[in-house]
Amino acid sequence: MNAVPEFVVAIPARYASTRLPGKPLAPLAGQPMIVHVARRALAAGAREVWVATDDVRIADALDGLDGIRVAMTRGDHASGTDRLAECARLAGWDDEAIVVNLQGDEPFAPSAGIRAVAAALAAGDAPMATLATPVEDAAALFDPNVVKLVRTAQGDALYFSRAPIPWHRDGFAHSTSSLPAGQWLRHIGIYGYRAGFLQQVAAMAPGTLEQAESLEQLRVLEAGFRITVALSPAAFPPGIDTPEDLARAAALLEAGQ
Repeated sequence: MNAVPEFVVAIPARYASTRLPGKPLAPLAGQPMIVHVARRALAAGAREVWVATDDVRIADALDGLDGIRVAMTRGDHASGTDRLAECARLAGWDDEAIVVNLQGDEPFAPSAGIRAVAAALAAGDAPMATLATPVEDAAALFDPNVVKLVRTAQGDALYFSRAPIPWHRDGFAHSTSSLPAGQWLRHIGIYGYRAGFLQQVAAMAPGTLEQAESLEQLRVLEAGFRITVALSPAAFPPGIDTPEDLARAAALLEAGQ
């Protein structure tokens, strides 16, 4: 494992959500989800933890929490990356500062995974890093809500897709109910970048691949930049997108997991 560099964590959190309105404030074990996420970032050893939001209700939910700072950002940002770019400017981070973008719906994000994406960025020369974990079953592989990826032998992302990639021509010719021998990777939506490159990404126009797949990270690949992909050293459960996800998360927390 690479040595962990100094890093900051920025968490984009907007109140509006198509499938789960008010998601950052959804109650989990008696506290808003965003509080659980912010505490995960603190536990990972971040130098600073910022929540970037445009809603005073989210800021109020974090009021008084030691070590958590709030950046009140504009309400017209098209993406979480744009919101974090404004947060970086408000926070005054140096262009070389390592910023970990932790999604606001990840109340189970493992400390080891948060540190791993910062370490992966610092260890290489790619301007951006992310994590992946093996796909365990065929249902996940064929689920368009589960983002898959392929990478080079050196660990750089080749492509991200909602489709099952790579397509096992012979194996899937007979059945798509089980996985042929091989390794498929699920993308984990956590990113690391230098603060300066974060500004570059926010300034890029959406590419055709991004628009087709609705995956913002494809903007970076289509523009010709590398994204290094490390395997998460710890289990990294999917984020919370639906009321059903929220109910499962609440049950896990109440069970002490």
